Amino acid sequence: MKDLSLIALFAALGAGGAGLLGWAAVRLLRRRSLALSLFCVAAVTVLAVTSGTFAVAQAMFLSRHDLGVVITVLGMAAVVSLATAALLGRQVVAGSRALTAAARTVGSDTGFTAPRPPLGLELAQLSAELAATSARLAESRARAQALDSSRRELIAWISHDLRTPLAGLRAMAEALEDGVAERPQDYLQRMRTEVERLTGMVDDLFELSRIQAGALSLSLSRASVYDLVDDALAGAHPLARRSGVRLEGRQVAAEPVEVDTGEITRVLGNLLVNAIRSTPEDGVVAVSARRRADEVVLSVTDGCGGIPEQDLSRVFETGWRGSTARTPRPAVPGSSRARGESGGAGLGLAIVRGIVEAHAGRARVYNVAGGCCFEIVLPAARN
Repeated sequence: MKDLSLIALFAALGAGGAGLLGWAAVRLLRRRSLALSLFCVAAVTVLAVTSGTFAVAQAMFLSRHDLGVVITVLGMAAVVSLATAALLGRQVVAGSRALTAAARTVGSDTGFTAPRPPLGLELAQLSAELAATSARLAESRARAQALDSSRRELIAWISHDLRTPLAGLRAMAEALEDGVAERPQDYLQRMRTEVERLTGMVDDLFELSRIQAGALSLSLSRASVYDLVDDALAGAHPLARRSGVRLEGRQVAAEPVEVDTGEITRVLGNLLVNAIRSTPEDGVVAVSARRRADEVVLSVTDGCGGIPEQDLSRVFETGWRGSTARTPRPAVPGSSRARGESGGAGLGLAIVRGIVEAHAGRARVYNVAGGCCFEIVLPAARN
């Protein structure tokens, strides 16, 4: 037992000295190549084993022949260990360099290009994360480009839409100022109509800016979907009567929801106005509401004839109107208005989506026989 203790002591002293040297070397190399650090760790391990074994061999007074055998065995083991560590280091360095080159492709137009050499588990996981990050960056860039394009189009359309009524207001004001207006009262009435339309456009722009900035403040309260639909139908009835369109409430369930009643009434109003203006005379605009699991689905169906399939995904984009005619026209009974012109600049449906999403809901549109159906889905109120 005493001999074993002495052997353990000599081995500890020999290995401890090598370990101290190795700790100092690792500290010095901590900012250098990982391959060099791995080689250093392997060298320290070999040195610790060799030092401990040599110290024990000296203490045991081995013969010169036996000591030579021990040293030869340790030397061969050291060579194999260090060679293996060097190869492992080269493999790690190659994988790291390949991953570094691949990382330069993150966010590029061609997307992330994974490295070809086989990687270790950790580097392979890092490569997968870089690929996912590159995909998210591509999606964000696409959204940013679409939003930028939408904003440019909106600015162009707003400029065009403002120019026409402002030119008309200037002409009517000059006619009144020069006293050449035969019926001044008619001019004043038309001027008031144009001012109200411009006010509506400014209100829509302000509402949309609040939505996009995340500054839309909701005052939630418990309300019945039946009451919300009834108020919206009452507000849209005068426009429907002038346009010769019949409004119908079909299977409107009295389901409770937690919403900002003013904002949801605006949503339904925008949908109804769009539906009325796009439905021909003697057509029908129907509103329905139903419970589906933990959601309440409100739908507005019109007789617009349908929306082209390639445009369905763009209906709720800011400024989209689905028509080459950019200047708003007065609603005439029997005329079919382009989608999204309720605010004069294609803002109505963008506001609808923004308000619904602020309520943790979603909006969608799809074609039905003779027209299309706009649906808004809201979370049902908890009992």
